[in-house]
Parts: sequence; structure tokens; C-alpha cells
Amino acid sequence: MSNLGEVHPLLRAAGSLADRALGLTSPPVPYDRTRIDVPLPDGTVLVGTRYRPTRADGPLPVVLIRTPYDPRSTGPVFAAPLARRGFQVVLQSTRGTFGSGGHFRPFTREREDGLAMLDWLRAQPWCDGRIATTGGSYLGYTQWAVAPYADPPLAAMSPHITAARMTDTFYAQGAPALLNALAWTAMIGTQERGGIPLLPHPIRAARLRRALRRVPLQAADVEVAGAPVPYWRDFVEHAEPGDGYWDATYGESPAFDRTGPGSLAGMPPVSMVTGWWDLFVAEQMRDYRALRAAGVPARVVVGPWLHGALEEVRTSLRTDVAWLDHQLRGGPEPEGAPVRLYLMQADQWLEFEEWPPPATSRAVHLQAGGGLGEEPGTGVSTYVYDPADPTPSVGGPLLQPPGEQVDQAPVEARPDVLVFTGDPLPADVDVVGPVTAHVHVRPELDHADVFVRVCDVDERGVSRNVVDGIRRLDPRTVPAPDVTAGEDGVLAVAIELFPTAYRFRAGHRLRVQVAGGAFPRFARNVGTGEPFGAATRGKPGAVEVLHDADHPSRIVLPVLG
Repeated sequence: MSNLGEVHPLLRAAGSLADRALGLTSPPVPYDRTRIDVPLPDGTVLVGTRYRPTRADGPLPVVLIRTPYDPRSTGPVFAAPLARRGFQVVLQSTRGTFGSGGHFRPFTREREDGLAMLDWLRAQPWCDGRIATTGGSYLGYTQWAVAPYADPPLAAMSPHITAARMTDTFYAQGAPALLNALAWTAMIGTQERGGIPLLPHPIRAARLRRALRRVPLQAADVEVAGAPVPYWRDFVEHAEPGDGYWDATYGESPAFDRTGPGSLAGMPPVSMVTGWWDLFVAEQMRDYRALRAAGVPARVVVGPWLHGALEEVRTSLRTDVAWLDHQLRGGPEPEGAPVRLYLMQADQWLEFEEWPPPATSRAVHLQAGGGLGEEPGTGVSTYVYDPADPTPSVGGPLLQPPGEQVDQAPVEARPDVLVFTGDPLPADVDVVGPVTAHVHVRPELDHADVFVRVCDVDERGVSRNVVDGIRRLDPRTVPAPDVTAGEDGVLAVAIELFPTAYRFRAGHRLRVQVAGGAFPRFARNVGTGEPFGAATRGKPGAVEVLHDADHPSRIVLPVLG
């Protein structure tokens, strides 16, 4: 270990300003920093920094943050604010990043390395044996990687904007999440070359746009990062149905098999913060529900945020201070119900005892002529999807801006998008919970995607996205629990859309889009069955959407009250 000394007075002053910006009002505690080198069983050495209150005596609990990102940015934002609240914090760079030995291959070594880190911490005289974890996104995944296996268990964990099975979001109901994956590839592939990869940069943005459209996609990482990036190669090479590569990263813990109510028993108390426009929110809310079903104390806050938004960071830090104070220092239990949700378009917070909250299922049916109604309609609507001119994605939950809610006029004007619109609402409708689409389709090709989006149309006719989802149809995965085959090639497809808490105001209208894709958010379906990373040519195909009494295509909304 090498002592980095007490923080410079100018940095302390800057920290106090940052605390006020983050809403952390308690007086700051002085702390010093020490570099730590942690040897792993295979001889690899991981580097990190220990933040410890200057005037503390004896061993203390440790708040562990494991990150693949630059500690010069993650330290001041995530570790230092906790240190100024009197917590002992260890910030560690994961294998192969920012001075740590080995090679960074995301998701593959975090369990082994994380457990070795817990053993090392508990052997240090300055650790009292109690370890909590915190952090968002990949930092949250590093927590899930160890929590089910930790012995003794963690004292608490705070995995924000993340998911236990984080890699499931790479292939949304079978469709590769191209834009998010390649954007992250560009970030991790260039982050140690200088600059701030999280900030917008016109040259990087142009390079990403070009790479998204290249064929084949296998070497798109070289275009955005200048060299092969192992994560991208894994993402491309392990996207086919039945590939168990990613499952192997989770090991044998029942925490990643949510089939039984006791599958998560033994997990520590959990606090989560996420956003309705976060790409992981659907999986994270599923995690929360599984934790509560297993009897694990858990809390969640969901705001109107995109992944890593400033207000999300502020909320997670304020929440962490109270949570860790309660779990590690015997402070008061956080107030309020365990589920706290922001109701969008109503500018109010709601509290519930459970997720999803009690609600009434309301079915809204697609009808002939582009209508929406309470009862099934008649007839068939058809669109043609052409991978050479893929239906574009507009808004939604993305890793980086622009995302969130966007005017849908450009996409709704296209002939390859079906649009169904309801009558003006007589009263406000509050939709809170998971949303599901049930559509009956007859695709011309065996390989096709079905993308469904629910929109809010205001009094001026402006349509904005609220929730959406996609399902990739592949003969190797049909039939399935969510896809059943009927007569004449008709498939009944259940598509899980994102969860939400959203008020459709009186006078607004519901709108539903049905299309064959949303590019580049999701990789285009080439229609031939070729692996998406190797495909060089595509085949257009028509898709019939049936919406009669025998084929009631509909959206099911969870409505409060």
C-alpha cells in the first residue's frame, strides 16, 4: 500500500460544492486516500484506492465499488461523496482496466475476482468484516456477480440502473440491441486513450453512425474503436438461439434462476435506483419483484431518467447515504414505502408496497382502418419490411442521448409502419406497471421481427413514444411460451413492452405502432436466418397483422383506479 495523503484543500472545497449540487447537506468528514494492490489467486494484481475517515480509529465496514471505468471520474462522483459522509470506501479497477493486471473481457471474470476481493478485504486489519457494495450499470453487475456467492453474505448492496442478468438485455426477446452494444463497445474500446468518452463528440458520433450501417457487422468494433474489442466479438458471435455462452457467466447460483420463490434467499438487503427511460429498467424491476418474493428486504426508486442522467446520479447517491447509514451504522430506516415511482406527465411521486402495484388490466384492440377500441376489430393490415431500408428507431430507452420521449412523426409517415389511434380520452388514464402486446401476425418469411410501440398523441396531434418492445421470430424458437402457431401460418405473439408509470391526459389519444424493426436500436432482421453479424444481404418480406374477433390483436395496459 502507498499513502496518497489527505485530500488537498482545493479538492475538499470542490467536493463541498459537489455535495451541495448532489443534495448532500451533512457536514463533510475529512478523509485520506491510500493506494491498494490486491493479488488474486492467479497472480493478477488489481489496483484500487481506499478512502478512510482521517480521524477514524480501529476497523470499519467497507463500501466496495468495482469499476471498469476511469477512477479519475468515478472516484470523485461515486466514492468521494460517500467518504465525505464518513464511510470507508474502496474503489477498485476491474481486471485489465486502468492499471489492474490481466485482460478486460466484460462479464467473464467478475465473480471470481469479486469473491477474491471480498476475501482480501476481510483479511485486512482496517476492515471489520462487514462489506456493502454500490454502483450503477456495469458497477451494479459486479455486485450481482458476487452477492449470491458471498460467504459470509454482504451486509447490503445497491445495484443501480443494472440487472442481475444484465446480458439478457443484449438480445431483447431475440433481437440484438445493436446501438447500445456498439456505443458501449466504442466507449470501452477507447476510454484509456485520453479524452472523456462519456461526453458527446462529433467525430466519434459520425464514426458510430457509419459503423452501425456497415455489412457485415463483425468488424464494426474496429471502425469505432480502432482495434478489435473482445466484448463486441462476444456479442456478435453468441447471439444465436440456444447459445449458452452468456449463461455460463452467471455460474450455478439459483439467484439467476427466478423460477422459485426461495431462489434469492440469503441475499443481503438491496436498494435500487433506476429510470423509466433506462435500458435495464424492465430487467431491474423483475429483479426487484423476485427479491421481494424471496423475502429479501428491498427498496426501489424509479424516476423519469435516461441511463446515467445527472438527476439519477443525485438520487442514487442521496439514497445510498441513507441506506448505508442504516445498514452499516445503525441509522434510521429510510422512510416511505419500499416502491417509489415517478408518474410521468403528472409531475408527482407515487408510493406502493409492491411491484407491480394493484391495477386493472385494460385491453385496447387494433381495428381496421387504423383505429383502437375496446372490442376486437375486423380484417387485416399489412406492412412490408425491407432490411435495405430498415424502419428507423426514434427515441426510447438508450445507453446514451438522444433518447427518451421523441416526436414520432418521421417514423409514423413511413409505409412500413402501421398506425392505430384511439378516440380522445374522456379522463386521465394512469398506466403503472408492465405493458404487454398480443399481436396475431402472418409473416411471409420464416425470419421476421415484430416491433410494437405505444404512443401518447396530444391535442395538437403530436405523437410521442411511451413504451415499446420487439420479438424476433425464428423457426428455431417457435413455438414458444410467448409465440403459438395457429392455422394458415398465423402466429399469436406476446411481446413484453417496457414497464412505465405514465399519465395519458384527458383529451389525448392512445396510439399503437406495429412495424418490422427499429434500426439501429435493434439489428435489422435480414430475413434469411443468417447470423446478424455475418449477414451481407437481406430479403424484404410482408407481414399481415390480423385484428378480428378470432385474432384479437391488442395492448394490455395496467391502469390505476
